[in-house]
Amino acid sequence: MTVAPAQDRSAAGRALRRTRRIPWRRGELWPIAYALPAVAAVALVFLYSFVEVVRYSLYSGSIGTLTYVGFANYGALFQDPVFTTSLFNNLKLLSIVPIVTLLALAVALVINTGVRGWRLYRIFIFFPYVLPATAMGLAFSFILQGSGTLNTLLQDAHLGFLAHDWLGSPKWVIFSISGVIIWQQLGFGVVIFSAALLAVPAELIQAAQIDGASWWVIQRRILIPQIRRIIQFFMIIMAITALSSVFTYVYVLTGGGPAYSSSVMEFYIYQDGFENGAIGIASAAAVVLLGIASVLIVLYLWVRTRTMRESTQ
Repeated sequence: MTVAPAQDRSAAGRALRRTRRIPWRRGELWPIAYALPAVAAVALVFLYSFVEVVRYSLYSGSIGTLTYVGFANYGALFQDPVFTTSLFNNLKLLSIVPIVTLLALAVALVINTGVRGWRLYRIFIFFPYVLPATAMGLAFSFILQGSGTLNTLLQDAHLGFLAHDWLGSPKWVIFSISGVIIWQQLGFGVVIFSAALLAVPAELIQAAQIDGASWWVIQRRILIPQIRRIIQFFMIIMAITALSSVFTYVYVLTGGGPAYSSSVMEFYIYQDGFENGAIGIASAAAVVLLGIASVLIVLYLWVRTRTMRESTQ
């Protein structure tokens, strides 16, 4: 057997290293170059807008007559009872997170048992989620008003003591909006949880059944722990929705009334920025809302990263 000279081996090694570098550069740098236009567009649309909102939050007045006031707008926000009411209403809407999560999980667990017609049930439950929020809000505005369909049915069933002015009473309006949001978002949770349950290995369930585990024990000890990360992901998404994606419901159902009792931060920003022309106050409120939502977004990204990391192990 002949042995190649050391000089030839070193030359071959340098050539091999060069051939290895080129694919690395093509595999790593070219995709980044292709993505740069999209990244630049996103930076222009979102980053520039964010900087402008923060800048406007330091000024008072309308466009064209702005006066620098520093952080005074932020102090004025928390002295405005409409803003504090809007902020507390957003926090109240966070109560939908555990409710819709438990309902969606319960329905998904029942569907996962393979009840007859489960595919049809899943379609019916998911259907409200794809409906336009505006159309749904208009429909529920007729159902929930004082002389609406719901109260008429309650009166006909001799349950008039349960009838309320669901959208006209400051006591009930936030609960009514919460019910509409739960009704729409329920299908989203059912589909996510059903898909996660289908991915659970059947061997785990079969082993538990052989050991004599009951249906409830299988759900509580095997299935629910297996989809724990998905449940956390869904709860964070619902929290972000309750904070920053409820404007359409409020605008269509109540217009922020009665007496701003159903106003939320998005609606407050819309009114000050577009109706009242108070661009500084609206921008300051937008920064506060972004700060609150950013905490949830960071938490969502952390949960998603952990979920993807565990799924690849």
